[in-house]
Amino acid sequence: MYNTAKKQLWVGELRTAKGNAIVIHDNQLPQASPGRIYMFHTVRNTIVEFVEDIVKVNLHDLDDEQIKAAMAEFGDAWKAARAEFMLKHQSRIDLSKVPDTAPPRKAKPVAEPDEIADSDDDIPDFDDDDDGDDDDTYDEMGDNLDD
Repeated sequence: MYNTAKKQLWVGELRTAKGNAIVIHDNQLPQASPGRIYMFHTVRNTIVEFVEDIVKVNLHDLDDEQIKAAMAEFGDAWKAARAEFMLKHQSRIDLSKVPDTAPPRKAKPVAEPDEIADSDDDIPDFDDDDDGDDDDTYDEMGDNLDD
């Protein structure tokens, strides 16, 4: 039965109502979506994504002689399909090897003031004595007590 824990490359037979086909599963292929697996399908001559729970019961081991015959017949097609598949699915990129592509930061120019104020003489003092109100008419929150 289908078991990839023992071998990196598993060669077996997929038996379906439409017919039987030799399939190859490689543990070095990128991970498929959860619950799915990638296998090389010899009739389709491409790597196909299968639903693992559905296809698992239809996968059957080949004996050593059948595996040798299958690899002799489909080995070159498998290697070509695998190379093409790996080029398309290079989703794992080592970001430490990717050069920085952002433009260099420019220093912000420092604005120079037009006039330098030496003292606070230009600012008039606030005088609240001219409002005409008596401070006793307001509470500490500034509410008018006369209202």
